[in-house]
Amino acid sequence: MQGQTQGNLKYPGSTLIKSSDGLGWSTISADLRTHRSWQGQPTAVAAHVEVTVAVCGSDDGVATCKVAGKWQPVPLRTGMIWLNPIGAKADEIRISSTGVRALHLYVPTSTFARLSHDYNLPLQPGNSIRYSSGLQDEMIRQIGLSMMAEMECPTAAGRMLAETSSLFLTARLLQAHAETAITGGASTDSRRLEIGRLKRVLAYVEEHLAEEIMVADLADVACLSIFHFTRAFAAAIGVPPHRYVSQRRLDMAKALIAAGTSSLSQIALKSRFSSQSSFTRAFKRATGVTPAEYRQKAL
Repeated sequence: MQGQTQGNLKYPGSTLIKSSDGLGWSTISADLRTHRSWQGQPTAVAAHVEVTVAVCGSDDGVATCKVAGKWQPVPLRTGMIWLNPIGAKADEIRISSTGVRALHLYVPTSTFARLSHDYNLPLQPGNSIRYSSGLQDEMIRQIGLSMMAEMECPTAAGRMLAETSSLFLTARLLQAHAETAITGGASTDSRRLEIGRLKRVLAYVEEHLAEEIMVADLADVACLSIFHFTRAFAAAIGVPPHRYVSQRRLDMAKALIAAGTSSLSQIALKSRFSSQSSFTRAFKRATGVTPAEYRQKAL
């Protein structure tokens, strides 16, 4: 995805801190930026729905956007959110701040299309989101924080987390921030994740732990829409799909480390980490010890 490129074009006065580039996210992209005092005309028309969350605001900071000839000043306080629909473009942006850290999430049209079975979507759902500045939405903020944490310290099921997060972020945008009411999504699907479907999903996970698993794959196994599957799985197991898969990969890694027949780098790759260093950080965060220390205790 090209969210980072779009961010570089739109916010030339900002500093890129982290991005989802290289993490393999396919349904959303993100970048974390520091914004300081800056004034100019954005050079990029929004190709994705952009959701911006001020994760570290400023008491005296102000962002002022000129949209359709009208200036909209908004305090840059922590938790403030901006929504920019597809095709929208601010005529001018002015930022007055000593430094604000903001998370920019870019949601493509294809992610909206994944909810077509659950919502009565307009032809261009990404264009129907309201242009908003300075709003507060705790659900969106929490989704953003979880994705930022994944960017800063990737986990074994990070792609699934991004997939799930993009799904619920998109649903929230449709439910609460669309120009016109969007129907659907609230009713309970009659095809619950009964024991037969659940067993097939869990068996699939075990067979593909060392391979790429997406939530869409599990939803197909259960014969449910991805949105209803995610909620039904969490209700049945107690955790969302990405956390379950992450835990099972951690269990697999523990067994492989204790067996002593594979190198730690091999185990990291088999556990779906991009590097041994990412594996080490995530393993220590989950267990309190590094993989090497765990092996020493097990042998």
